[in-house]
Amino acid sequence: MLRIGQGYDSHRLVADKPLMIGGVKIDSPVGSEAHSDGDVLLHALIDALLGAAGLGDIGEHFPPSDDRYKDADSSVLLAHVLTLIATKNLGVVNVDSTVFLEKIKLKPYKADIRQNIARLLRVDEDRVSVKAKTAEGMDAVGEGKAIEASVTVLLAIQEN
Repeated sequence: MLRIGQGYDSHRLVADKPLMIGGVKIDSPVGSEAHSDGDVLLHALIDALLGAAGLGDIGEHFPPSDDRYKDADSSVLLAHVLTLIATKNLGVVNVDSTVFLEKIKLKPYKADIRQNIARLLRVDEDRVSVKAKTAEGMDAVGEGKAIEASVTVLLAIQEN
């Protein structure tokens, strides 16, 4: 059986905060304003995985009102979610992701982001796609005030 999930996240960009994307620190004068580390790509991936597994969403598992998740490393949150989906005998088939960011160019980082996500998911790199798009000057992303990510995942029942 196959299960598909879709995840989305967005954050306001502010000065003097680190910018984490896919677990990779991006050289940038702005970063995500968030309760955790603000990694929009890993947050969208977490939501996609949880959705595909029928396990709710990121806010249910890691509520922003819970101080345990203040400045939390999103890769640690992802590891917990992978444990949850494994209990349902589900494994990742592939991940297709898009990051929307106007002024900071991700091309120099895309290979590292892809490799890191594959490592975190324990899958081959060719199962992970990372794309970067701009908003062509429109909306908060286009004005350089926000970052967004969208992720689609395909899960399959794992044979024992």
